[in-house]
Amino acid sequence: MAGDPRPRVGVLALQGDVREHVRALTSLGADVDLVRRPAELERVDGLVIPGGESSVIDKMSRAFGMQHPIRDAIRSGLPVYGTCAGLIMLADRITDGIAGQETFGGLDVTVKRNAFGSQVDSFETDLEVPVLGEPPVHAVFIRAPLVEEVGQGVEPLARLDDGQVVAVRSGNLLGTSFHPEVTGDLRFHGLFLDAVRAHAGRHGADVRAG
Repeated sequence: MAGDPRPRVGVLALQGDVREHVRALTSLGADVDLVRRPAELERVDGLVIPGGESSVIDKMSRAFGMQHPIRDAIRSGLPVYGTCAGLIMLADRITDGIAGQETFGGLDVTVKRNAFGSQVDSFETDLEVPVLGEPPVHAVFIRAPLVEEVGQGVEPLARLDDGQVVAVRSGNLLGTSFHPEVTGDLRFHGLFLDAVRAHAGRHGADVRAG
């Protein structure tokens, strides 16, 4: 926890590509917990919401009593990184969600699910990401969402050649339409862990001051 040189990060393990994120974060020196219950969420200094099926993650989060604790954690400043479906779950608005679909919210963006088509329309491309420097990020898009509208205070981090936004950051929240965990380029995970360490340091200072 706070003050620990190895940040403790949770991966929401209700559905999706959990193992790939665990492997990526562990390789960067993090201690990783699988998070399915509110008590497990309370023990971590950051959370990853993996890719998968956003409507299933939504239903499972409500079934496991995780929706409101995650919303509260986001509001309290917990660093959260969402990839693909995870980005959808962080968005305040979805243009094509299924009936009754909800999100955790926190990111003032509008996203479109499966914006590029079905599984067979998956593709790869190189993205310029100024905050990460060179070389470009090789990005894998699998039934990926697209950020259609970006609200005030949200920073676009990467765009496709046609200008469409596929990575964003706002305060404690980071989201990508693509899957860095499958390519071996873990710079986005590193960016997230920087935020986790900073949050843990501030939390530790607050505890000591209290």
